[in-house]
Amino acid sequence: MTLQWAAVATFLYAEIGLILIFCLPFIPPQRWQKIFSFNVWGKIATFWNKAFLTIIILLIVLFLDAVREVRKYSSVHTIERSSTSRPDAYEHTQMKLFRSQRNLYISGFSLFFWLVLRRLVTLITQLAKELSNKSVLKTQAENTNKAAKKFMEENEKLKRILKSHGKDEECVLEAENKKLVQDQEKLKTELRKTSDALSKAQNDVMEMKMQSERLSKEYDQLLKEHSELQDRLERGNKKRL
Repeated sequence: MTLQWAAVATFLYAEIGLILIFCLPFIPPQRWQKIFSFNVWGKIATFWNKAFLTIIILLIVLFLDAVREVRKYSSVHTIERSSTSRPDAYEHTQMKLFRSQRNLYISGFSLFFWLVLRRLVTLITQLAKELSNKSVLKTQAENTNKAAKKFMEENEKLKRILKSHGKDEECVLEAENKKLVQDQEKLKTELRKTSDALSKAQNDVMEMKMQSERLSKEYDQLLKEHSELQDRLERGNKKRL
């Protein structure tokens, strides 16, 4: 394996390791959000998009080169297989075909896992933000509910005071009572708005969880296919040996 393909294979193994770490169930999204909010990531963020696109371009170039090599040696392999006068050339071409197929798998999976890794980081960040918004909205709803109960208790107290006082103070108390009722209605309206926002945040969190589960299933399927391809390559190598 040449130096460039050894580097691509190492990059592929690093991608698989990072995806496995991100999919660990005992690390919550909030913890990843804290890690992503470090100052060092803020300094790297300015170069992140350029580096991401550069790596994609390099992987695409390597993938296309591997495809070209596979097509090249596949055609030569077919021609030389029909010829019985060059057995050494046939074995040499078969070895090069195996290497080009291996490079094709390495570059293709590296490119795919690089895109999956970017999407996974985005989903984890969005899920952490939705969970934070959910807790904030829940706290606001609880505070609004407490304030509404407090105003209702004060309203009941004023009603009892109104019954015990004379007619001279009745008008003043009625005005204050109306004001408290209006304030109560405003608080109820705010409570309904906060509850609707909380429900929306919960729905968003459920959608993010479903997306994460689908991504995990796709990742497991890809790992299974990758292991099958490696087994096929190892069996092909053993047959040649």
